[in-house]
Amino acid sequence: MAFTLSCCNSLFLHNQHVKVSNHVSNNNNHLKSVKNLVLSTGVPSIATPPQESLQKGNWVKLICGASFEDVVDIRNMSLVYTLAGGTLCYYAADASVVSAVNEGIEAAMNIVSLRRPWVMISVNDDEDLHFRKAAFDPSECPLDCSRPCEAVCPANAIALKKGESLEGGVINERCYGCGRCLPVCPYDKIKAVTYLRDAVSTAQLVRRTDVDAIEIHTNGRQTDSFKEFWNGMGDSVSHLRLVAISLPDVGEATTTLMNTMFSVMKPNLSCYNLWQLDGRPMSGDIGRGATREVLAFAVRLAAAEDKPPGNSEDGILNEDIPGSSESSLIGGIAYGGYARKIVGRILRSMQSQHGLAYIEDCPVYLSEALREALALVGSVKCYTHLGVHQE
Repeated sequence: MAFTLSCCNSLFLHNQHVKVSNHVSNNNNHLKSVKNLVLSTGVPSIATPPQESLQKGNWVKLICGASFEDVVDIRNMSLVYTLAGGTLCYYAADASVVSAVNEGIEAAMNIVSLRRPWVMISVNDDEDLHFRKAAFDPSECPLDCSRPCEAVCPANAIALKKGESLEGGVINERCYGCGRCLPVCPYDKIKAVTYLRDAVSTAQLVRRTDVDAIEIHTNGRQTDSFKEFWNGMGDSVSHLRLVAISLPDVGEATTTLMNTMFSVMKPNLSCYNLWQLDGRPMSGDIGRGATREVLAFAVRLAAAEDKPPGNSEDGILNEDIPGSSESSLIGGIAYGGYARKIVGRILRSMQSQHGLAYIEDCPVYLSEALREALALVGSVKCYTHLGVHQE
């Protein structure tokens, strides 16, 4: 099963007939309006280096998904959330994905001079819900199936059509493993296929000049696999600005787990470290109460006396950085499914009219997507004049 694309986004798009307006001057005028929207909102003056955002409490991370590998959407989402002032962009640990992310960031910075967000790749040390894909053989599905899997998928990652049998199936690069399709199949045909990101391939990506951070997902059951993965990274970790550990709430054993992992990292950890508190993994877009759970997790952990150094995210503990106080605080938030949803629906609308396109070549759609992103990021960054569009 192929989980990555064989072509780079920029080459793919340049070789397609992209249906965009030939009125270049009109597009340029619209892009000026996009620039004015960013400037009037105050994004450049408010945006700070990621490490300062942790201290100021306005860290905002876009989670594009550890398993989401649609380079066209990823490139456009990176552009939109860079313009909106996102602090860090988090993506699958795949070379073509990383290239698409950085291409989107560069395109945004060509529209407005902004501080560059950090790019983070996501890996796992053991079986994890974030690293799975749905899989099924559509030829085994009855022709008269109502196809609830197709209807329930939030990523439009299942496409079926009728022939002599059902054809199509899961679009691997779009599936991010949310699991919605698994319980709705009336014939129990859909399975979840899990996978691991290996340390050697990860180390190669980390040595690139356009990857700033890594997040290691661990399931909290034991630390042997974490130690094996970390040691397998070797000296590549010296290239990083931040190492984040994503872990679930394992009750009273949480701080013990964190301290054990920190002791593994400490000998060759030369950058910031961050703890992502994942109260209910992969539940943000399908389960009610996930936000309350993770906040309760953060508050409880912030009060713990035996926690290790480092920030935590979705509820952030103090980073061991210059200027930090010893007290704990909520310092930022990571948006996943919701951030993708509000921009994704605009991308779908754009593609229905123009095919696979750079969003800056369709500035009306870019303006609409940017307004959505500014409203979301601005709720944390405290932007002024949200929604004001100066012509």
